[in-house]
Amino acid sequence: MEEIKNVKGTHDIIGEEANAFAIIESMLKQVAEFFAYTEVRPPVLEHSELFVRGVGESSDVVRKEMYTFLDKGDRSLTLRPEFTAGIMRLIVQNKLYVDREMPLKLYYCGPVFRYERPQLGRYRQFNQFGVESVGQANYLNDAEVIAMAYTMLVTIGLENVTLKINTLGDNQSRENYKTALKDFFKDKVADMCDDCKQRYELNPLRILDCKVPQDQEIVKNAPKMSDYLTPESRAKFASLCEMLDDMKIPYEIDDTLVRGLDYYSDAVFEFHYKSSKGNDYGAIGAGGHYDKLVREVGGPDLPGVGFSFGVERLVSVLKDDDLLPDVSNRLDVYMMPMGEDAQKYCLNLANSLRMQGIYVDMCFDSAKMGAQIKRAAKKNAKVAVIVGDNELENGTVVIKNLVTTEQIVVPVEEMIEKVADILEGFEHEHECCCGDDDCCCGEHHHDHDHECKCKDKKGE
Repeated sequence: MEEIKNVKGTHDIIGEEANAFAIIESMLKQVAEFFAYTEVRPPVLEHSELFVRGVGESSDVVRKEMYTFLDKGDRSLTLRPEFTAGIMRLIVQNKLYVDREMPLKLYYCGPVFRYERPQLGRYRQFNQFGVESVGQANYLNDAEVIAMAYTMLVTIGLENVTLKINTLGDNQSRENYKTALKDFFKDKVADMCDDCKQRYELNPLRILDCKVPQDQEIVKNAPKMSDYLTPESRAKFASLCEMLDDMKIPYEIDDTLVRGLDYYSDAVFEFHYKSSKGNDYGAIGAGGHYDKLVREVGGPDLPGVGFSFGVERLVSVLKDDDLLPDVSNRLDVYMMPMGEDAQKYCLNLANSLRMQGIYVDMCFDSAKMGAQIKRAAKKNAKVAVIVGDNELENGTVVIKNLVTTEQIVVPVEEMIEKVADILEGFEHEHECCCGDDDCCCGEHHHDHDHECKCKDKKGE
């Protein structure tokens, strides 16, 4: 039969890449929890109307990229193209705003779906990690969210990230600006791409986000948002920039940054990155402030701010820069049974070790000792536990340190204690000697001015 392959624009995440996803997502979640955020998990399927009302009819996401279909009840459903609208629906439906302190601080992680051209680090099914802070209009809340996103990128090891920010102003500012853009583009739009012709009618702000080179040249001479801000919007953006300066978060103001979703207002931002190999990933994460989104999905008038990262893009960037976390040394023990009876015995012993938090694998076939030693080495196991006929008869096990090649025979009752002692010795060999508890053994420095000088005792 013909081989069935994955759908175009999707990809299988396996092996070291799957481990990298798990570790990176775990690090992002931990930072979010440091900022007092809690996790939510909205469904993948939502009513299509949610995204039309929430994301906006003029956005490319709604017009061209959504996976939408009719179910058996003739209802229009959509695989979520982004999380934010679904999070707002979750907040409203579950009335989270009734008895909780504001702002609501929520984070999420999972797959999203967009029918767009697959490209570097971008797929039609991809994973997003993001946050939403809802119920507080203070610019300090916007600053904290930007600071959290920046902290996450530093935590996973990225340096020289470019933060671009802009303001779309309040409703009056945007209406003033849209009028100016319509006037500017009215004699030019006929020569622009078909998308820009539609954007001109639906929302001229979208033209600023056009990726067609000849249209980008026209956009360069367009009016700037900063010239149409109300005094209140100008003061709010200035206060946000001052706060970022106080927190020593570097940024650049980009007058053309509008983001691709219609619900944004006031501050918007993107994190750009170019890898050490020269691959320009563009925006690896982005977000912004919104005022009316909760109301658009049937809730009260609550403002919010949020951002999201494409996890695939983060993994690609870290791989390019050789920054992927090393998980090759995770296996602690490899069980080596010699014979069928020993296999059954070892399976029980392996489970006993696992119950103590020890990573264990074992051989399930009749491989000889030499072959099993090679397997253990390939898996980077630190310790082997060997059981043959003699051990079964005597109630003992052989414990072999696979690094020093030393081995001991101990009663099976002492196995867990002896294995733990050997593994603790590995930990001590890699203890940090510079006085920084968080600097060694695969952990990234949060203070980049501090260079870790420690080596393990073998000088490796």
